[in-house]
Amino acid sequence: MPMNSYSVPLKTVVEEFHLTVTYASTDFDRVQIMGEEVSRPGLQMTGFFNHFEPLRVQVIGNVESAYMNTLSSERKREIFGELFSYKIPALIFARNIEPPEECLEMAREKDVTILRCMESTTYVVSTLITYLKNALAPRISRHGVLVEVYGEGLLLMGESGIGKSEAAAELLKRGHRLIADDAVDIRKIADNTLMGTSPELIRNYIEIRGIGVINVAKLFGMAAIKKETAINLVINIVPWSSEQIYDRLGLEEQYMDLLGVKVPAITIPIKPGRNLAVILEVAAMNNRQKKMGYNAAAEFTEQINRHFDEHTGQSF
Repeated sequence: MPMNSYSVPLKTVVEEFHLTVTYASTDFDRVQIMGEEVSRPGLQMTGFFNHFEPLRVQVIGNVESAYMNTLSSERKREIFGELFSYKIPALIFARNIEPPEECLEMAREKDVTILRCMESTTYVVSTLITYLKNALAPRISRHGVLVEVYGEGLLLMGESGIGKSEAAAELLKRGHRLIADDAVDIRKIADNTLMGTSPELIRNYIEIRGIGVINVAKLFGMAAIKKETAINLVINIVPWSSEQIYDRLGLEEQYMDLLGVKVPAITIPIKPGRNLAVILEVAAMNNRQKKMGYNAAAEFTEQINRHFDEHTGQSF
């Protein structure tokens, strides 16, 4: 199981999923869940504890419950005594199954929390895994602006005062959405997927020099904001320099490594007169096309090469 330096309080999970506390351990308020996986202790009910992961929340459903009913009272005490000796975060009974008295007896002895819920076992396991994967995902913070343009998450980066927030404001006027301004919290929720959001303290706010801080939701409406989005493209905004050579065709593949994920990246030089918002819209649409398998730069280059191949040796 992947180890994680982050944790989620068990009490938070209980509140989030509206779980019923049948027995609360003495350290209930301090228990932290550190495993993003959830297990059903089927083999453990037979006494097989090899490769058992004690950091995982355990869930019992109809199958495990039916098997327990075939065991003697003494055997149930043995099984639950061994299960709880690993000091698991909690044991959840799905489908409102009544925990056996032997289970509660050993839970009190080993001081392990017992929970219940009405939902099906599959639903509890799948939704809890999704929740924990998001809550325990590796994360970093980066200075920048995160906007969603035509469904593409654009992370705008560049030195302070270069115009990232002003570009975001223009995009908001064009019907796009703001996720974060100034600081972006980035989480790795899958091997190749990054999600970006805003710190709670500054969420929905944007700072524009000369105007100050504005509330985007109140000024542009609720449709102009979004809590989080996938990061699909990193755009590094730099001042225009006549001494710098910039990619003219777009054939050069650039990436930025964030939490071990290679995210496509481009560099956009700006100077007075360039409409940055329009450029960002085009960048978003072009990136979307590339993900769908179409690369205009590659097609154009192939067309030029074919033209010269066909006219080799001819006079012009």
